[in-house]
Formats: sequence, structure tokens, C-alpha cells
Amino acid sequence: MTNYLCIAPDVKLGKNVKLSKFINLYGCEIGDNTKIGAFVEVQKNAKIGSNCKISSHTFICEGVTIEDDVFIGHGVTFINDLYPRATSDGALQTEDDWKVASTLIRRGASIGSGATILANLTVGENAMVGAGSVVTRSVPANAVVAGNPARILRGGAGASACQPIQSRQLAADERG
Repeated sequence: MTNYLCIAPDVKLGKNVKLSKFINLYGCEIGDNTKIGAFVEVQKNAKIGSNCKISSHTFICEGVTIEDDVFIGHGVTFINDLYPRATSDGALQTEDDWKVASTLIRRGASIGSGATILANLTVGENAMVGAGSVVTRSVPANAVVAGNPARILRGGAGASACQPIQSRQLAADERG
């Protein structure tokens, strides 16, 4: 199985981490009980918490921190450069030519398949990002956002109806 995995020796894996084939991990940290799907790359200095699910074909770049209990859908892309350029003064850029911009995904958030998460923002606790969305600014806790650019569809920090969607659905089902 390790013939299909590229895991650098500096990767820190928690207990019971499940790794699919065809992944690339280097210089990152992955917490306990997290599942990483096929064709995922996690770059150096990225951190993924415990009990997360990272679906296939996702790219998690340097500067991204994902807290515990987070779902990342298929083909999600994170960005860490506010001003991307190939060259500086006619030469290919090196790490010295740009600054990593960080991104934080808070506990319990869900990011839908095909979403793009731009740099220098936070997706709040228990927030939900719709599939295919382009997140250009921070998302409040408990909010549901979707679109390009992503806009709040409902909820947000402090809103009375802002409990996780699964809990809201269960409450509706219990009412009959």
C-alpha cells in the first residue's frame, strides 16, 4: 500500500488516521481519527484536527489550519497567496518572494465539493459552505453560505435559528 502514498518523514499523524492511496503529505500535522481521501495533497505547515474527513482530490496548502470535526468535500481548493505571480524581476519566484496568507476552518464546519477558499479568512464554527462556492471573505459561525462570491443564505453568529443543520432537521422530524 505504501507504494501509492507519498508521506514525508516530517509528517505528524495522530492515532487511527485513515489514508487512501495516491496522496501526498509533507511537513503537515493530521489529528486522531481523521480520514484522508485519494488524490489529496496536504502541504507543509498545514494542520488538520481530529475527527475530520478530507474527501478526494482536495488541495490543502501551507498556512491552512482545519480544526476538529470538519468535513471537506471532494475537489476543494485552498489558496494561500494574496498576490500570485510566477516571476519577480524576470526570475521565477522563490519562497523569499512572497508571504503565506493563512486560512482557518473552525470546528464543525463543512465545506462543499468544488469550493474554493481564498486566503486570509476564517470559516466559522459549524458554518456550511455550499458546493462550488468561492469564499472571498470570512464566514460567521453557524452561517450557511453559497455562490460566487459566497454570500450568507441563512444564519450567522448570534442568530436564533443558527444551530447545526443536522440538529435543526432532527428537531423538525421530531415535531412530526
